[in-house]
Amino acid sequence: MEGRYSRQELFLKETDSYRNKHVMIIGVGALGSSLAEMLVRAGIGKLTLIDRDYVDWTNLQRQQLYKEQDAKDSLPKAEAAKKRLQEINSDVDISAVTADAGPEELSALMTEHCPDLLLDGTDNFETRFLINDLSQKYNVPWIYGACVGSQGISCVILPGETPCLACLLDVLPAAGMTCDTAGIIAPAVQMTTAFQGAEALKILADRWKDIRRELVSFDLWKNTHSSINIATLKKTACSSCGKKATHPYLTRDQRTKTAILCGRNTVQVRPPVNRTFNLAELALSFERQGKKVKTNGFLLSVEIAGKRIVLFQDGRMLVHESKDPDAAKKLYQQLLG
Repeated sequence: MEGRYSRQELFLKETDSYRNKHVMIIGVGALGSSLAEMLVRAGIGKLTLIDRDYVDWTNLQRQQLYKEQDAKDSLPKAEAAKKRLQEINSDVDISAVTADAGPEELSALMTEHCPDLLLDGTDNFETRFLINDLSQKYNVPWIYGACVGSQGISCVILPGETPCLACLLDVLPAAGMTCDTAGIIAPAVQMTTAFQGAEALKILADRWKDIRRELVSFDLWKNTHSSINIATLKKTACSSCGKKATHPYLTRDQRTKTAILCGRNTVQVRPPVNRTFNLAELALSFERQGKKVKTNGFLLSVEIAGKRIVLFQDGRMLVHESKDPDAAKKLYQQLLG
């Protein structure tokens, strides 16, 4: 009983539980890097990491796989994570993909790699709804996770059995706060990935009866914890998982839309679904960061990274002093999720 996975095997009462399993992690930031390390230490057979970003100094406070040299070199997160993970367990087959996780890219990866499980390490709902539709289309379980401040939330989604993310919209917390606007503490990350990671190990070990069928949330600072039984929330008319599912988030019509406004040196960003934001709450968050904010109840104006940002209640954002749609979209997701 002195083998590498002996303590894990004692608990599971079987050997080689994860050796033939493949997991795809979309987003290798705080959640994704923590989940990746858990799975690699557990002896997962294959791991695919997908991320569009590079390591930044602000990541080091909570993204546990990365070190200062990665930030100095601006290494792509997927590559930096792969390098560190291979040092932890050289037996794991790890693929690193540095790309924006769009419908075409993820659909191709799903077809090519055929994962057993999808894990959410993203920071925005557009990509989560895309993962949700991929899960339903290819009949692959996925685990939703999100955290900000001292709060976290997680839920297992099993195609054909549980409600999907689109079904759960009414019980999800209101969008609008991200790590860039509200900050975050590392324990909130670890608690969220503890919930996600435990359910991942159950699924990969085929322990279906032990899987949690609840949406769980917590606030470590306020010492609160709650769970919602989601069994009754499945919608038969849901366009993502219903009887006549069309998987709308796999189409271009459901992607964040950007447009360069003629003659104004400005990019407009419009979310794929209508969203309503609490402008007063966002204004307070920006003010706490020392930023000058103007608001009139209908819109909010603030300067970030040398650009004037104007946010409307319906979720539209104008990024002034810019003609780069991709940069504007990235800024939008950083600020609003």
